[in-house]
Amino acid sequence: MTAPRAWLIWTIGIFAYLVAVSQRTSFGVVGLEATERFHAGASAISFFTVLQLLVYAALQIPVGLLVDRFGSRRMIAGGAVLMGLGQLQLAFADNIPGGVAGRVLVGAGDAMTFISVIRLIPLWFAPARVPLVTQLTGMSGQLGQLISVVPFAFVLHSFGWTPGFLMLAGLSGLAVVLVVVLLQDHPPGAPVHGKQQGLRETGATLARAWRQPGTRLGMWSHFTIQFSGTVFAMTWGYPFLISGQGLDAPTVAALMSLYVASAMAVGPFFGRFVSRHPLRRSTMVLLIAGSTASAWAAVLLTPGPAPLWLLACLVMVLAIGGPGSMIGFDFARTFNPAHRIGTATGIVNVGGFIAALVAIFLIGLVLDVLLATGFSQGVLYGLDPFRIALSVQFLLLGFGSVMMLACRRKVRRQMAAQGVVVAPLLQAMAQQRRVNLANRRQPPRPGDAEDN
Repeated sequence: MTAPRAWLIWTIGIFAYLVAVSQRTSFGVVGLEATERFHAGASAISFFTVLQLLVYAALQIPVGLLVDRFGSRRMIAGGAVLMGLGQLQLAFADNIPGGVAGRVLVGAGDAMTFISVIRLIPLWFAPARVPLVTQLTGMSGQLGQLISVVPFAFVLHSFGWTPGFLMLAGLSGLAVVLVVVLLQDHPPGAPVHGKQQGLRETGATLARAWRQPGTRLGMWSHFTIQFSGTVFAMTWGYPFLISGQGLDAPTVAALMSLYVASAMAVGPFFGRFVSRHPLRRSTMVLLIAGSTASAWAAVLLTPGPAPLWLLACLVMVLAIGGPGSMIGFDFARTFNPAHRIGTATGIVNVGGFIAALVAIFLIGLVLDVLLATGFSQGVLYGLDPFRIALSVQFLLLGFGSVMMLACRRKVRRQMAAQGVVVAPLLQAMAQQRRVNLANRRQPPRPGDAEDN
């Protein structure tokens, strides 16, 4: 395989994934317009995204099986077709059932894209390059959100609902053409590995992956720190900043761009951290969860609108959750044999999106309840209602953290039985300081490696 050809294939896959992310997050900037167009309340609008995420999460494991059977090219192209049809449906929908049907198609097409692009990487790149290219894939996909918050939002607000969604459908059409014409599943002449499983064997593989505590630790890690940023980017961040905080559209676009830039910037850091400190991955996840809770508390407890610098801090903290949640996939990789990694990865990927759809729905429900009881004083998206509604995220952050700690105990007992004992963090830090001090006194010997 030639490196330029491999990078071309990866670039086509990345473009398709970037388009998928833009379609996924597009509804996050139309909350106010959707409320008016469909004459719907907050819980009904949140249902659009909830159902989309439910479809996405439900299809993760089936898509993993289908991509092994049919290859990435067909799955990516098929996903782009579904997303394009979904956006066409939304462009002309003027009632809730029509809009929901469009988002279901978008969710199904989105579900087919990420796993299919990830599958291309080990087929086209040498093993030593796979971790780097995988990290670059996650980082590059974040650029798709910029499409939804900048050009799509501009077309939507300047020319209207229908032209905005037609633009997104056109992007999906372009992705279909590029994938069909240029993308290949594997290098010419390369052997195709893998076997098709029957239903019974597939079920057994799924059960074994679930029973592995490391898989569940990965799922709860993804559940705990991925959802808050997804909720912010896909549904409630834009209305909260516009109506709740009183910001103008250009400022909100700048904050959303900061979200994307921050997520891309911290990705390499997490890659290095995981490779150097594999026994401290769960600790990093818990730190991110604590930071997320602290940032939301600071914003929601501020009297009146929060200062812009504090909102920028919130955005940057939420952005960390995206690349941080990739640690969950590393748990799936290291605690499962090679033939089960795809299934375990699908289980992990379900976690964050289940948490996101629960949070999105509950926030919308609380907003409607507050409006119905008169607390909102007739203002659906006011600051005080948002303070209460967005607080449901603390419940999910706490629940996910508790489940993580429970799974971590099981994982560490399993590791101890295999002779790997994880020292308490303070003890490990003291030991590392002694190692660093000794290294300053003498050059490191070849083969020395950090083990925690």
